[in-house]
Amino acid sequence: MTAELISVGTEILMGNIVNTNAQYLAQQCAMLGLSVYHQTVVGDNEERLSEAVRTALDRSDIVILSGGLGPTEDDLTKEVCAKVMDMPLEEDAHSRRMIEEYFKSIGTKKVTDNNWKQAMVPHGALVLDNHNGTAPGLIMEKNGKTAVLLPGPPVELYPMFKEQVFPYLQKLQPEKFVSRMVKICGVGESKVESQLLDLIDAQTNPTIATYAKVGEVHLRVTARVKNDEEAAALIKPVVKEIRKRFGNAVYTTKEEETLEMAVVRLLAKYELTVTTAESCTGGLLAGRIVNVPGASEVFREGFITYSNKAKRKRLDVNKATLKKYGAVSKETAREMAMGGVFATDADACVAVTGIAGPDGGTEEKPVGLVYISCYMNDNVVVEKYQFSGSRDKIREQAAVKGLDLLRRCILDNYGKS
Repeated sequence: MTAELISVGTEILMGNIVNTNAQYLAQQCAMLGLSVYHQTVVGDNEERLSEAVRTALDRSDIVILSGGLGPTEDDLTKEVCAKVMDMPLEEDAHSRRMIEEYFKSIGTKKVTDNNWKQAMVPHGALVLDNHNGTAPGLIMEKNGKTAVLLPGPPVELYPMFKEQVFPYLQKLQPEKFVSRMVKICGVGESKVESQLLDLIDAQTNPTIATYAKVGEVHLRVTARVKNDEEAAALIKPVVKEIRKRFGNAVYTTKEEETLEMAVVRLLAKYELTVTTAESCTGGLLAGRIVNVPGASEVFREGFITYSNKAKRKRLDVNKATLKKYGAVSKETAREMAMGGVFATDADACVAVTGIAGPDGGTEEKPVGLVYISCYMNDNVVVEKYQFSGSRDKIREQAAVKGLDLLRRCILDNYGKS
């Protein structure tokens, strides 16, 4: 079955708010096995919205609309759909009671007249209760077509879809999509694709899709199935083959797990502590680690040693090293990592020093030159990178590489993930 998304609201069209609803709904449709070929954003205009709804109903089995169900005059979604589908509006007593109860719950004694507009529903429509706002959702069916109308605020839309719409659509669709994510760090997108080209060329069900992230490549393995048992049988061997080809470059196969979460998981598993020593990243690396719940058990301390004086004072970097090789050098990176461990008695320290730009580069040491080091078990690993892009992108790439170096050092010293 095909589904189409229509997001209603001039504020979305003008870029005043980010359209997170479309992303959420597209993901949910994929989980349901619905094919989404079109997404539309239309402003609060009756003529243009009517045209969008007619077009969507002509070419899709299910049309999901978000927004435009509020109490004001420019909220037109329900009225337009009722007219297009020839389902006249009538007051729904249940919806009126729900609106009354909502206002009582928030301490509002008098309900303004325009709110009762939300109790008007198309004749024959299935009403979806809104437990987080006043606008009920609607499911309208006619001539083999289905329109699903949802309120715009995500705090209202998400639970309504999950609790009421998802089960309804699940009954209409015999098949569904099930996906498994494989996340790779340290290998570029083109190299990942070339190593998987035979699998990609031969794919039918499941399929493999690549997504490039900063410093990472994510692979989504997706199967069209009737049940979870069939999904496991199709997806598991493909994921196993990908892991075989990329080894420790695969840091997780869990959709929700980030690189920093995988690092904290490994640190906790082997009962290790870590310190960070940062220059050009300015705390970005430490920030990603401490964003992970439970990081307090493994994160010892973070140093931001932006100046040479700070490097000497906090990390005991030798003055002669800085004078001879400079702050951005493998020698300084090495001493920063060692100094972080000795200063905090941590099991490991990751250090970053580089030139993030846009100024400060030279022919010998251009903008984007970064040295990253990791000290663990009396051994120091130093890696040199030449990043490109804006200042923010260079810093972000350096933080990702720092996390990945720490992850690889743990695996090299203590075992598999």
